[in-house]
Amino acid sequence: MVVDWVLFATVFWVIALAELPDKTIFATLILATQGQPFATFVGVALAFLVQSLFAVCFGQVLGFLPPVVVQVSGAALFFFFSYSMWTQVHADSQLEKTERSDNFLTSARNAFMVIFLAEWGDLTQLATATFQAKYHQALTIFLAATAALWMVTSIGVVLGSQLRKWIDLNHLRKFASVLFAFMGLGLLIKTF
Repeated sequence: MVVDWVLFATVFWVIALAELPDKTIFATLILATQGQPFATFVGVALAFLVQSLFAVCFGQVLGFLPPVVVQVSGAALFFFFSYSMWTQVHADSQLEKTERSDNFLTSARNAFMVIFLAEWGDLTQLATATFQAKYHQALTIFLAATAALWMVTSIGVVLGSQLRKWIDLNHLRKFASVLFAFMGLGLLIKTF
């Protein structure tokens, strides 16, 4: 398969511009302040990779699950992370190497789960599926959509990792907890 670079550029910029003001960049930013920034990038990037693959493979058929189930599951996950962040104890800065690797895996897993569930049926996933349904160029559309989402993820991770240098992590954790609770509430309101 050959990549159509004009279509690539079109898909890339449409997806990037649609994702920039989306809830996912804010979730990524907050996740990057709570965990290891690179681990957050890895988790979010993998979630977007899977989401783009699903969107391209199934074109316009995105409804594996009823939208209500997806929305309620996403809301529950946001509430879980809200509670988890609110009650989390500030970790000692002198962690052992084994704890750091656990922290990496935990950060990556949490980021993957939040973004994977939050993106089902999202505007960018629908746009990716629509491009595939119209142009039938799976490789080009998959690469462009994934690259755009990874660029936006990078922006969120960099901003989040910088915020943690200027703001007390405990205050930031409480703010993130409240924001995740609002995101969960927003998903529930959107569902019903």
